[in-house]
Formats: sequence, C-alpha cells, structure tokens
Amino acid sequence: MDEYLVQIIQEPFVMQLIIAVIGVLIILTVIRLVRTRVGKSIKDHNNFYRSKKAINTVGYFLVVLLLSVIYRDRLGTLTVFFGIAGAGIAFALQEVIVSIAGWMAILLSDIYKSGDRVLLGGIKGDVIDVGVLRTTIMEIGGWVEGDLYNGRIVRIGNSFVFKEPVYNYSADFPFLWDEIKIPVKYGSNYDLARQFFYEVAHEVVGDYANEAEIHWKTMVRKFMIEDATTKPMVTIVANDNWVEFNLRYVVDYKKRVIVKDELFTRILKKVENSSSQVQLASATFEVVSAPPIELKTE
Repeated sequence: MDEYLVQIIQEPFVMQLIIAVIGVLIILTVIRLVRTRVGKSIKDHNNFYRSKKAINTVGYFLVVLLLSVIYRDRLGTLTVFFGIAGAGIAFALQEVIVSIAGWMAILLSDIYKSGDRVLLGGIKGDVIDVGVLRTTIMEIGGWVEGDLYNGRIVRIGNSFVFKEPVYNYSADFPFLWDEIKIPVKYGSNYDLARQFFYEVAHEVVGDYANEAEIHWKTMVRKFMIEDATTKPMVTIVANDNWVEFNLRYVVDYKKRVIVKDELFTRILKKVENSSSQVQLASATFEVVSAPPIELKTE
C-alpha cells in the first residue's frame, strides 16, 4: 500500500498538482496577512479600499503565474484545444468578455473610480465597488427627492462603458453648477432684491466659488474649454405673473440639497425683514367676466 502511494505521488501530474495546491495556499495566506497588516496601518477608508483591491489583484496575478510555471510543459498541448474552443467560448461569453474589457478600460483610462458620483446605465449614484464584471452603485434619487441615497444597491455590467455615455459628477471638477428661482412680486425693490440674493450667495457658497475657481483653472489648462466664472450670478426675467430672479452658483457635488436649503432659509429671512420692500410672489388668477346665468321657475 505504501509503495503504491509512493508511486502515485511520484507521478509527474500528481506532483504538479500537489505543488500547485501548496503554492496557491501559501500565496493566499501571504495575501491575507499583508491585507490584515495594511488594514491596521492605513486609517483612511478610501486608501484602505484601494490598497485591498490592489493586493487582491496582485494575489490573482501570482496564482496565474505560479500555475503557468508549474504546467508550462502542458501549455503547448492545451494551445490547440483552447484555439478550437476559443471561438465558441467567445461567442457564448461575449457579454462577459466585453465587461472584462470595460473593467480594464475603467482602470486604465480613469473613466470613474470608487467614490465617484456617476450616471451609468440610467442609474445615478456613488460607485462603491469596481469589480471585474460589474460596477456596484449606491443609488441616488428614485422615490427619494434630491441627491439622497434611497438604500438600493445596483450592480451594472462594465460593458455599459462602451454602450452608453458615462456621466461623472466628480472626476476632474468635483463641483456642479446649480440654480434656484425666486419669484418676486411686481412693484418690489428689484435692486434691493438682487443685493439680498448676492449677499446670501456669497455667505453660503462663497468658499465653494473660490475653491472651484482653482479647480477650473486646472480644467482650462487640461482641456479645450471656456474659462467660465465660478462666482455666484443673479439674472432677472419678467414674465406674466412675477419678476423671476435666477441665482446660479457652484456647489460641492455631494451638498446640493444642504446648500439649497441654506440659501432658501436665508433668503426668506432677508425678505421678511425687508419691511415689504421685497415681496415674494405666488400664482394669482383674475376672473375678468362671467357668463350670464338665467334662472327659470315653473
């Protein structure tokens, strides 16, 4: 029995299998130890996540390299088999292959990365993981108003980067232009209203504007793009019902809802303290005439 076992172990295929299993176990153990050590030394969540993904990728590469070295004498025989089966596999798994190609494009061309806010495949949200086949997104919106999480996690195939536009809200310019419309009643002090809105904008988003200007200068040097202003801007339009003031400003892409709430709160307080010089308008309807009504009695 012992001699039979020794003969089996001495078989080249069995020896290669044993070496491969032991080698893979050693690599996985080392990768786990390194990942644990890195987790203790890196406190920043984003850096830890990227380090973990990089360590896992290195582990997969070492496993493939080890198996290639161990079974190098069999690769020539397998080449013919893989060549014949390759066409069928490529056709059956074309979506998987395109997703893997999309994953490589995401990593190499910096289309988006974990932590970015994107609109991908009709889904808007924050990227929480970029896998080999799928990108995982924490969805925003849906049945929830504003840029707030709705709690739904969506997994989208990486192949979408080749099929549809990818909207990145936070890549090179981590700010957005947003605006609010304020209806002001006819007969108000329009100059004072404009002053109010400028003052509130500078109080709430003035720091954003200064920081955004620095980022925008980098964008202008990097791309063929207009040197747009990041300062708050107030424009006015007169329509049938009221004078509409449009306050346009730059805001952090994750703080649109908070900033809009702060702007409206301060604007309302200033308007209420203006001694009726500035009054907000609401929809009013005037009945010009009514048709005659005839009453018949029997």
